Amino acid sequence: MTASPSTIVVALGGNAILQPGQLGTFEEQLLNVNEATRRIARLAAAGHQVIVVHGNGPQVGNILIQQAAAEASVAPMPMDVAGAMSQGQIGFLLAQCLENHLRRLRHKVPVACLVTETIVDADDPGFENPTKPVGPFYDQTRAKQLMLEAGYAMREDAGRGWRRVVPSPQPVAIVQLPSIERLVAAGTLVVCVGGGGIPTLRARDGSLSGTAAVIDKDLAAARLALDLDADVLLILTDVANAFIDYRGPDERALQQVTVEEMEAYVSQGHFKAGSMGPKVEAALRVAREGKTGIIASLTEALEAAEGRAGTRVVGASCASGHGCEGAAADRQLSAGRASGRPA
Repeated sequence: MTASPSTIVVALGGNAILQPGQLGTFEEQLLNVNEATRRIARLAAAGHQVIVVHGNGPQVGNILIQQAAAEASVAPMPMDVAGAMSQGQIGFLLAQCLENHLRRLRHKVPVACLVTETIVDADDPGFENPTKPVGPFYDQTRAKQLMLEAGYAMREDAGRGWRRVVPSPQPVAIVQLPSIERLVAAGTLVVCVGGGGIPTLRARDGSLSGTAAVIDKDLAAARLALDLDADVLLILTDVANAFIDYRGPDERALQQVTVEEMEAYVSQGHFKAGSMGPKVEAALRVAREGKTGIIASLTEALEAAEGRAGTRVVGASCASGHGCEGAAADRQLSAGRASGRPA
C-alpha cells in the first residue's frame, strides 16, 4: 500500500477536461479542470510529490477543426504545433486551478507547466499504418485533394465522411526529462507531457523535428514514471476500477492483481484497445519494473494512492508483501534514458 508519501505520476484523461456532449466552451472546461485539480491538490497536500500528465484529444481536435474552418484567411499550423497549443491551453488551466486549490489547503508548493516533446522512432510500425483519426470530417472530393496536395492519409469514417489518420507510435524518451527532474527535485508540482508529448523525431546529428502523430497519454505517463523512478503511476479515469467481463454477466471489478494475473486477463481480451487497453498496458509497464500501477476514478484519487480504491497492478514480490523497489526499476530507468537514440 502507498500510505507513506510517494512520488506519483498522475495521468489525467482529456475527457476530464472536456466531457462528451459538451460544447467545449472555456467556462465548461474551467469547471471540469477545477473539479479535477481539487482532487489532485489533495494528493499534494497529503505529502505526495505529484507530477501531472494530461490528455488532449478533444482539445487538439477542436484546434484542428478551427484551423480548417479558417484556412482561407489564416495559414493553418502543422499538427505538432497544434499539440503544443493544446499543451499551453490545458496546462494553463491545470496550473492555475492547482495553485488556487493548494492555496486554499494552505499547502505551499510551486506549480509549473512545461511544454514537452516526446521522442518517437521513425521506424516505429505505427508510421507504416496510420490509424488515429484527427481533425474535421471532409467530403470525398476534398479528402482526395488533401491526399494529393498535403500528402495526408485519409480514410472514410463509418459513413460520416472522410478524416485524416495519423500514426500512433510508442513513446521512446522525454526530451525535457532533465528539466522535469530538476523541478521535481526542487519540490515543484509539474504539469508536463500533455497529450503524450509533442511527437518528435531525433536525427542522427541530434537535431529535433516535430512529426504528425498521436502518442498515447497513458503510455507516455508510464515512460515518464519509469524515467523519474516514481513510486506510482496513478491513471485517473471515469470508472472506479478495471473490470473483467465488463458489462457482461460475469462482470468483476479488479482490486489488487499481479502482473501475471493482469497479463492473463489481457490475453483473454478483456480490455479494448480504444478504452481500457492502453491504461492496463501502462500500469503493467511500471509494475513489471517493481513499481505500482493504479487505475481509479478521478473522484477517488487520494483513496487510490493510499490503497483504498481502484485497481492496483503490482509485481509478484509486492503482492507477497516484499518490497517493490530494487534493481529492476534502476535498469528500466537507465534503459529509458539510453533509448533516446537517433531515429
